[in-house]
Amino acid sequence: MQDVDVMEGHEAAPRALPLGLSGLEWAMAVLAGLGALDAIYLTWVKLAHTQAICAGLGDCERVQTSVYSTLFGIPVAILGLGAYLVILALFLFGNRLPETLAAYNPLLIFGVAFIGFLFSAYLTYVELFVIEAICPYCVVSAVLITLIWLLSIWNLVRVSRAE
Repeated sequence: MQDVDVMEGHEAAPRALPLGLSGLEWAMAVLAGLGALDAIYLTWVKLAHTQAICAGLGDCERVQTSVYSTLFGIPVAILGLGAYLVILALFLFGNRLPETLAAYNPLLIFGVAFIGFLFSAYLTYVELFVIEAICPYCVVSAVLITLIWLLSIWNLVRVSRAE
């Protein structure tokens, strides 16, 4: 999607948004940035062995110290951070890929977001029905990755129609 300058009833040439991203892609990039910030905080909480500031909105400590907070010894928050950073990198540097690979960039973003969505859905199930505690930061991450995944579907449809 491009912005268009309109002057006195006449349309000017389309003006590309910064980095050549559409408004939809910018929205996903911003959501991925917010997800990365959330994951950085949860990573710090896990690695510093400190308590998250939950302000009485859940039981972050119970979730963060559960056996489900790591996978193969890696904190789940680091895995989330990695996913968000991969999505951001695909947005920011995808236009620098060779043309044959750049064509798959929307599909790559969808794939990473879909895997993140599925893993997040699993972790949300674990929070609700196994640990029986909620971490608000985990909920925020689940909402963000779900929004990115849904927008990535919309983006795939948009890109496929443009071709």
